[in-house]
Parts: sequence; structure tokens; C-alpha cells
Amino acid sequence: MRGAFITLEGTEGVGKTTCLEFVRDTLAAADIPAVVTREPGGTALGEIIRDWILKGNHGRLSAETETLLMFAARAFHLDEVIRPALDAGHWVICDRFSDATVAYQGGGRRADKGWIQSLRAAVHADLEPDLTLLLDAPVEVGLNRIRTREPDHFERENRDFFARVRAAYLELARDEPHRIKVIDATPSLPEIESRISGHMAAFLGVFSR
Repeated sequence: MRGAFITLEGTEGVGKTTCLEFVRDTLAAADIPAVVTREPGGTALGEIIRDWILKGNHGRLSAETETLLMFAARAFHLDEVIRPALDAGHWVICDRFSDATVAYQGGGRRADKGWIQSLRAAVHADLEPDLTLLLDAPVEVGLNRIRTREPDHFERENRDFFARVRAAYLELARDEPHRIKVIDATPSLPEIESRISGHMAAFLGVFSR
């Protein structure tokens, strides 16, 4: 039986890393080991692309070039990590996937969303996440949480950029409520984890049948 594919999404400062660890621990408590990975990244090529995009001196990087780099890293990531793990029956938890490209490059950068969806279909038409946990918070909340760290390529963007990213994420959630579960990322961590637990329990009940 193929393993389950779970992704975590959200704008900057919503606590994806902490919540990803909680999801991993929740699965471990249910005796379900999981492969944990990230995008862009997860492979040697993906990490090179990630590092160059986030920290590189790339001058005027167009939305289209940025999108193509994301999908190049994703295609290799799927071939080398995600598909083999799922096919072997392992569960995979991924920090960001193609929803992030729709939100950041489509919403934030205003790249054509139809074109992005065509790339999505070309790269993984046969595979979508089984469950996506979308951590959501007002833009000001997220930006306030990251204000003390050195900003990367995306974190240097202005509020309007992140407002478009958030709006694109929420539009995806409205279009696919069966897959994408929106979680308010503004309460205390125990409250957020409690809400994640509810979604995970429901998902485990369905997927493990």
C-alpha cells in the first residue's frame, strides 16, 4: 500500500517547522515512521537551488525563472525522494510543495497561475498531497515573528507581497477543502497542536482503512 503524503504550507512566521515536528511525532506515536523533507530542497540539487534562491546575488530574477527553478528542484525531489518513499509504503511529510509555488510565485510574484498549474500537471499530475495543513495568520503577525532574523530573498518582500501570498493560499483552500485544512496560527502553540491533532486523527481514521 502506498504511504500517505502530507504537506505543510503557510506564509512566513506561521510556525511550520515547529508544527512539522509535531506532525512527525504524532505519526511516530501511532507507530508510523515518516520521511521528513522540504521544498525547495530535499536533494543535493534542491538544496543548491534553495541556497541560491534564498541567499544568492541573482539580480533581477523573474517570476517565471523562479517558478521554473522551483519545479526543476521539485521534479528531481519527486524522483529521488518522495515517490520512492511513498511506493515503499513510507509516509512523507514535506515542508511546502506545489501549493507554495501557486501562492508565492503565482500570488506574490503574479506569475500566470494557469501556466503554473500546467507545470504542476506536467511534473506530478498523478500525485498530489493526501493532506495539506495550511497554517494561517494575518500578515502582520507573521512578519512580526521573523523581524529579528536576517531576511532571505522572500522575507525582504513588502506587506503587499505577503498579502497576495496569503490570499492565494486561502483561495486554494476554498477550492480544495477536502485536502487543505486551514489552521489558525495565531493562538498558543498547545491550541494549534490541538487543532492539528484533530485533523490528523480524522485523516488517520480514513487513510488507514
